[in-house]
Amino acid sequence: MFNKDLKETAIRRVKRAAREYEAEFENVNNKSIELFQLKNLSKDEVIIPVENFISKLANSPREFEKSIEELTYEFKNFKGEIRRLEIEAQNTEFQAGGSSMVGVAAGIGTAALLPTGAMAVATTFGVASTGTAISALSGAAATNAALAWLGGGALVAGGGGMAAGSALLTLAGPIGWGIAGAGLIGSGLFASSKNKKIAEEANEQRYEIEVGIRKLKLNVEKIDGLIKLITDHSRGVKQILRTLEISAPINYKDYSMEEKQLLASLINHVQGLGKLINKKVA
Repeated sequence: MFNKDLKETAIRRVKRAAREYEAEFENVNNKSIELFQLKNLSKDEVIIPVENFISKLANSPREFEKSIEELTYEFKNFKGEIRRLEIEAQNTEFQAGGSSMVGVAAGIGTAALLPTGAMAVATTFGVASTGTAISALSGAAATNAALAWLGGGALVAGGGGMAAGSALLTLAGPIGWGIAGAGLIGSGLFASSKNKKIAEEANEQRYEIEVGIRKLKLNVEKIDGLIKLITDHSRGVKQILRTLEISAPINYKDYSMEEKQLLASLINHVQGLGKLINKKVA
């Protein structure tokens, strides 16, 4: 058939792009969970040990105490955000992976937002483009919001987030189409069009899916950067704290210059960690 090869090549490429998008989305989701869990660990691995240390240190510098208070405050805000999201999710009868997640969600497979994944995405990226917390949305809306956010698009309002057309980088447009690409292509969606037109439309969709892929990869880099910073500061706190606990006096006035420098470095790590606990990926 005329232009049949052109059509088949275009469809094959858009399917490949759809699969790559799914993989990148799952990568972002997994990275968000890793970041979420790392932040949660900071209380047991950093805050409590440091608080215990300072409680035993006589005449500790006020700057040290203030840094610990700020870190504790930031962590409480982080936990408060989680609690608010949990309450909102309960109020909206949040479902992830249920029968209400249709269309795009069906094409995501294991990357469909489970409660932990939704919470991780919400605390990593903040809110959906509508201003609503991602994890507070229910069913398909939650998945749509997260995917639109991660892919750089705007959440399509109304109609359950599924609208016709080819709005650039909206979930209902090329990105959502791309995620469920294999299923859509396998249906009779293109049956009424001529081969050349089908190829052109498939290529347009693929180009836009590829834009979404690049955005997802950029988000992975940003999350990796946050993970590294938090890990470095946490490791620094634990290493210095271990040294001070073993060799330093229990009174700050008896500290040597080297020990004071170690404590100053510990303060810097604590301050850095405090600034990262609630930092969002923009």
